[in-house]
Amino acid sequence: MSAVEQLQAFSTAFAQTRDGAMNVQAFSALARSQDVLLSALPGKYSDVLLQLLDRLESSALFTEESCSFSQKDLLDSLQMWLDKAQGQLAAK
Repeated sequence: MSAVEQLQAFSTAFAQTRDGAMNVQAFSALARSQDVLLSALPGKYSDVLLQLLDRLESSALFTEESCSFSQKDLLDSLQMWLDKAQGQLAAK
């Protein structure tokens, strides 16, 4: 699978997670497995994604919004990461 195809799979899974059709653990596992995508992006993208996924997984342990792990804010940050990753791949 190419980096662009992995980004599309990531994007689809992210949309499903936002809509509640995919749970956070399944999304995180898929996101972490996108090796081709992550190697096609600058190293900082991988670092940021892994930090966001760690926080998102932690936020999923709470039934309500926690002051330190707002799932909505984390999903917004993941959307920003996705938008920037798409821009990086398009520039190549």
